[in-house]
Amino acid sequence: MIQAARRFLYASTYYVEWDDYGIAFLDAVLDAQGRGVTVNLLIDGFGQQLGGVLMSVKAKTQLAAHLELLRAAGATVTVYRPPHLIQRRFGGGQHVKIQVSEQGDAIFGSSNITRSSFEGWNEYSVALRGPVARLLLESYRQLGGEVLDEHLAMLEAPRDATADLELDYWFCNPNLHQGAYGPLGWRGRNVVTDRMVDMLNAARQHIRLTCFYFKPVRVLVTALVAAARRGVTVEVYHSHRNALPATDLAWIAAAVGYQELLAAGVRIYENRRGEHSKIVLVDDNWVAFGSYNFENAAHDRLAEAMLATHDSRGIAPAQLIFAGLRSDPDNVLVDQETIRRYSLGLRLRLAGLGRFKRWM
Repeated sequence: MIQAARRFLYASTYYVEWDDYGIAFLDAVLDAQGRGVTVNLLIDGFGQQLGGVLMSVKAKTQLAAHLELLRAAGATVTVYRPPHLIQRRFGGGQHVKIQVSEQGDAIFGSSNITRSSFEGWNEYSVALRGPVARLLLESYRQLGGEVLDEHLAMLEAPRDATADLELDYWFCNPNLHQGAYGPLGWRGRNVVTDRMVDMLNAARQHIRLTCFYFKPVRVLVTALVAAARRGVTVEVYHSHRNALPATDLAWIAAAVGYQELLAAGVRIYENRRGEHSKIVLVDDNWVAFGSYNFENAAHDRLAEAMLATHDSRGIAPAQLIFAGLRSDPDNVLVDQETIRRYSLGLRLRLAGLGRFKRWM
């Protein structure tokens, strides 16, 4: 898409890593800017800080220099930081991955610009055409990016008459709805969380979902447990403790909730390589996918977005993915015996750190 762009290219990501993939991506957008394409790159400030633990000091210096090179060439490179200090200190940011060009094409999904996304973890992104491309670009502004009206105008007319798959776009940036205290004490509504609850409440046969680490806000836990207790088959696929070498805190925040889920009959799988896709499939007739992880941060700190559809053409890929996950030897089933094998040290860490789940 970057190589084909002739007028403009917008891309948002949580972070860029200075590795083969990040370098190739940044070189491509620099080349596009050089041939007259208006390039707009949006990176999350907190996400880039977290991603920095994967890079050496030298790599971070090279990345910063390359971003300055992009700016010097005329590209707009924005590092998003929410308006209030507490929001910034507690991890507020934007987590949506969008790429749009004047060709009327868009890419939307779960992956960041990093080797981990392309060679390690499972990811899911989709290619889109038609009116949804403009809708994605409109939301880019609410993510903290700059969008020229003339570029939106270029996407007004559908470019492809076959683009008739009906999609609902769920988007929320909670940072825009909070005051000076940010997520502390915030009781506002998050439309993406609300739609997720609607999906889970509507399930009658099965719920299958993927996310990075399953540590959702309480309202989603309640809906999932209620579904399992009324006889819905619930399968959760997320990452193994060792899938994130830098820290196991995200896994700790997930594992502290295992007992409640297992008691309700939820089947939990941990992927040794890492599960970074975000897919929810309900009764094989409703699917949602995008950037929303099942975690507190997705509800009250991070801008997130999902696309949802009842169309079989959107559902079929998800069905194939879940069929593959169930037979994937890297997916390890978690049960009571798994928990009994936890060491005393690990049990103490779960007991001590689990109370801080919201912030992990």
